[in-house]
Amino acid sequence: MNQKAETIISDAMLMPDEDRAIIAERLIASLDHEFEKDAELAWQKEIQKRIEDIDSGKVTCIPWEQVRSRLQKNCNV
Repeated sequence: MNQKAETIISDAMLMPDEDRAIIAERLIASLDHEFEKDAELAWQKEIQKRIEDIDSGKVTCIPWEQVRSRLQKNCNV
């Protein structure tokens, strides 16, 4: 990696999380030359379905602490 890229990364690491996330998103998007609209649409539909399932009470979310505990117990981590 050249010095200019190193400087940009160093400067970016000093920015707030939200700004870094936006920068990362835009950089990744710039590499995505094979954008598939069908895949994006399918993910949007799936996300909407999951939100509706949560909102309607069809499914119940599990707190991260419980999930992590189960994973550690089952994976011997």
